[in-house]
Amino acid sequence: MMKWLASIIVNSVVLMVVAGYVDTFHLEGVGAAITASIILSILNVIVKPILILLTLPVTVLSLGLFLFVINAITLMLTQSIMGDSFVIEGFGTAVLAAVIISILNLLIQKVIVEPLQEKKK
Repeated sequence: MMKWLASIIVNSVVLMVVAGYVDTFHLEGVGAAITASIILSILNVIVKPILILLTLPVTVLSLGLFLFVINAITLMLTQSIMGDSFVIEGFGTAVLAAVIISILNLLIQKVIVEPLQEKKK
């Protein structure tokens, strides 16, 4: 439960960073970022595995790069669920955001989360 809550907070911050730097990616505020992060995490558990399974040949042929498209699809689904408080103007923006979100999540995981976990041990 604590890891899930931490990932929600990290994803919320990452979404706000993306919204701050990408003009065609809009979030209404911190509450919208937290809500988007919760919806995105639920979609990542339910929808993403199905999409990965259905697109496995394409994902293998693209050496895994198609996963960015799958992440963009989950972002677009999140946007459609949230309505006007979360707006992504176009699929290209969603793919760009998916790449940036993946990179920022990786950096946060390696630089902050893993060192903190090592200290606890």
